[in-house]
Amino acid sequence: MMIQTFSSTIRRKEMDAVLTCMVDEKLGPGELNGKLIQTVKEFTGCDGAVAFRSPAVAFSYVVKALDLEQGASVMISALAPSWHYSAVKNLGFTPLVLDVQEDDGLVSVESVQEGIKNGGRILLLHETMGILPDLEKIIATGVPVIEDISHSVGSVYSLSASEESQAKPEDLQKKAGMLGLYSILGLEANDTVTAGGGAVLIAPKRREWSILKKFTDEAPETDILPDMNSALGFIQLKEFNRNEEIRKSLYGIFTKSLSSGKNKTFSRSEENPSTIWSFPVVLNGSFKDAKQYASRKEIEIRPAYEKSVISVLGEDEQSKYIHAKSLFLRCVLFPLYPRLGSESATKIAKVLGTLP
Repeated sequence: MMIQTFSSTIRRKEMDAVLTCMVDEKLGPGELNGKLIQTVKEFTGCDGAVAFRSPAVAFSYVVKALDLEQGASVMISALAPSWHYSAVKNLGFTPLVLDVQEDDGLVSVESVQEGIKNGGRILLLHETMGILPDLEKIIATGVPVIEDISHSVGSVYSLSASEESQAKPEDLQKKAGMLGLYSILGLEANDTVTAGGGAVLIAPKRREWSILKKFTDEAPETDILPDMNSALGFIQLKEFNRNEEIRKSLYGIFTKSLSSGKNKTFSRSEENPSTIWSFPVVLNGSFKDAKQYASRKEIEIRPAYEKSVISVLGEDEQSKYIHAKSLFLRCVLFPLYPRLGSESATKIAKVLGTLP
């Protein structure tokens, strides 16, 4: 049987929470939405949050809170999910696409500085594959940053001591999503934490929360995440550490196997422990050969960026983003999720070591 690239981490506990919602006929936004928000606050240490029906809806409240003028340029990564591009355009703003670094698929401080020179007013920053960017330096440019932590939720930033000279060691550790002005935690099917759809909009600090709350208090019910989805998201966050332990163990096995072959994965900082979202492999050869080889061993692999911003751009436009285009063509995802099991993991590890 084919091992799928993605599989839900939903277990009996999550299903029980959803079924209880259905039995109690609590399907719309209500008590469990509140429970999800409380769990997000405890997990991240944020001041306030609201759970919406989609990441795009969450972003629409960010631009209201920031009072961004129509037509303003919003910087996004060429390898961010394509909803970044469509949401920015649909709301009447201009997407300003930035290239990435080839070794980690993230936008660099330099590309952000270039974007600011070209009129970029805010940065919607996708922390792709769970890897954290050099956010302290990006924030130092003065641009308002909106973190997209859909992959990186649970990752930890280690801040430089000089920033807070009298800080305690624990104050120099911040969870992903706590450094930007606002953060979006996607809860879509293949996000690190899933609710089957939706997103939590997070305000790390009190000042931003008081501004955001004025808008979200008036949000129509059709924008707010229903209890059925909230029940799933709530349990998934509660189970996060257990799931992440399994993902990290698999990541260690896969990285070791991959190092014996001719392909590679992205570099990750030792200082900033990052969440494992999936297993990206940057191919030395062609996608077609790798896909055929993996298929023969009953493993499904997918292009890592098949639904990213660069995928919706025309070919001429794509060629402006040299590193992003290279990764778009050469980077694939291998299965890595908590329900994989040791037999499947062993099979995948063997293929990673012998991949063409």
